Amino acid sequence: MPFKSLDELRAACLDLPAGSDAAANAVARRQDTLTKPQGSLGRLETIAAWLARWQGRDMPKLDRVKVFVFAGNHGVTAQGVSAFPSEVTVQMVANFAGGGAAINQLARIAGADLDVIPLDLDHPTGDFTQEPAMDEKAFLAAVSAGYGAVTGDIDLVCFGEMGIGNTTPAAAISAGLFGGGAEKWTGRGTGVDDAGLKRKVTAIEAGLKRHADALADPLKIAATLGGRELAAIFGATLAARHNNVPVLLDGFVCTAAAAPLARLHLTGLAHTIAAHVSAESGHRRLLEALGLPPLLDLGMRLGEGSGACLAVNIVRSALECHARMASFAEAGVSEK
Repeated sequence: MPFKSLDELRAACLDLPAGSDAAANAVARRQDTLTKPQGSLGRLETIAAWLARWQGRDMPKLDRVKVFVFAGNHGVTAQGVSAFPSEVTVQMVANFAGGGAAINQLARIAGADLDVIPLDLDHPTGDFTQEPAMDEKAFLAAVSAGYGAVTGDIDLVCFGEMGIGNTTPAAAISAGLFGGGAEKWTGRGTGVDDAGLKRKVTAIEAGLKRHADALADPLKIAATLGGRELAAIFGATLAARHNNVPVLLDGFVCTAAAAPLARLHLTGLAHTIAAHVSAESGHRRLLEALGLPPLLDLGMRLGEGSGACLAVNIVRSALECHARMASFAEAGVSEK
């Protein structure tokens, strides 16, 4: 659905389904009958209940898993905030199409379909040190593109991104939402040196100062300091909630993109799991601020949805144990 105004989008963010307690409770009851000490599979047990809650079925399924990678370009790269030139965004989208990126391999192994969605790559967002990254129209168009991608026939969805320089808007959004200043949230991204790191901090500080009037509104923070691919991830996360589709969040950029929903609604990200904590320094802080414990900690910092897609294998394992393990009664095993 195309959102026509920030007020319409805000209303959609406040009208969120709560998930199915009955389905989650049914999973918990079955877990307690399986041939294992109660709770001994740890998070695998709660993952199965999470799937059930958000799919709304007592026995979850993972027949259709999708990975969406949204791509956008950023005007703030003019401030020297990335180790790579902005044309790499277009080149990597072509690499995705050719099957040559990490996400192609990880999606195949996870049994997930990959869909790459470029967003007006020939027209970078505004340099937020000088102007808003996006005006309302551009922001709503990107949010709507993400929202429209997620349909109710998906069983589990992963979001990823590609956009040279996008750890800078991710850090800016995080600082805008949770405070603490630019330095707290800023890392080396694609590998900038000390001078590049200083330029990132300076750019984010300038953006926060220039757009101080927007910092009271999570949607305006996302528009003025963000990027098209981040806005699309926000929209897709919202659509997943409305369509009862559970979400695996990827790294720092993806988490920052979805974070405004948690500031707008107390349980805005309850349908999500943090797939991993990345090596980007602000990610762990952001997950802590959101109350999202990560599944994996592998020192990854690639983006592309790579960590989220890797975690699909854990979710599949959780479901296999839940669905296929025998109960004590079925196996003829004595309970304590």
